[in-house]
Amino acid sequence: MSDIDWNLIKSFVAVGETGSLSAAARRLASSQPTLGRHIAELEQALGVTLFRRGRQGYELTEAGSTLFERGRAVSEQASAFSLLALGSVEAIEGTVRVAASEVVAAFVLPEMIARLGREEPGIEVEIVASNLVENLLRRDADIAIRMVKPAQNELVARKVCDIGLCACAAKSYLDRRGRPREPADLVEHDLIGFDRSDEIIRGFSMFGLQVGRGAFRFRTDNQIVLWQAVRAGNGVGFGQEPLADSDPLVEKLLPGLPLPSLPVWLAMHRDVRTSVRIRRVADFLHEELKRYSAGAGANSAR
Repeated sequence: MSDIDWNLIKSFVAVGETGSLSAAARRLASSQPTLGRHIAELEQALGVTLFRRGRQGYELTEAGSTLFERGRAVSEQASAFSLLALGSVEAIEGTVRVAASEVVAAFVLPEMIARLGREEPGIEVEIVASNLVENLLRRDADIAIRMVKPAQNELVARKVCDIGLCACAAKSYLDRRGRPREPADLVEHDLIGFDRSDEIIRGFSMFGLQVGRGAFRFRTDNQIVLWQAVRAGNGVGFGQEPLADSDPLVEKLLPGLPLPSLPVWLAMHRDVRTSVRIRRVADFLHEELKRYSAGAGANSAR
């Protein structure tokens, strides 16, 4: 094994974990042809077939399963080595990868990162826009902005703030259809909500309002599309309060509505917390997100 390129093993583990070349390519920021070539080279070097290729993706063979656990252990050791090395870097320059929810990544972080760029021009930032919990243990991201407290012992997390939620709609829609004065009025309006998730339906039941999926004229599980639907005047929806405050097209509704808040946590692997550039970005985001949640708005300038 000492003669085998480490990149081949890394590709093998990624494909084994994800079950497809496309998903593994996204994880490794590589390409499908490159990963396919790596798998073929590794199989040739070992003299075994590692995967069964089919319409459902890549499935480990018996030989592949045996080697997979050893390969994953090697991968974890290499990741740990990388994390420790990164934590010792002192220069405030280089790349920091930040994972955040789709809404925060699209509507909140860009202006924050622009301000960071003016203060720290040597830092390059990569944004991972995903509502999935990123795996900081494998360096899918250096810093993650999460709406739940991370449970892994290897991670260090700081509670930043709570972001309030509100009912809201485009002013153009409200001028046309009128403004709801109490929660019961919402059922008379066009509603915007999730497609498959029943989270908003359960929220309505807390107000004593029983609505079904058909009550939502516009449905989507993509939070960016949902917010844009609100701004475009499709009806009444729900969003982050500071985001609604900062948007001139949107008006907040029913201020006494008992909506939950979104807890915001900043998390990183404990082995990289000594990295000056990662700590600088984490501290910067901590303060920026606190200002944002307090109502300073995503568009405020320093």
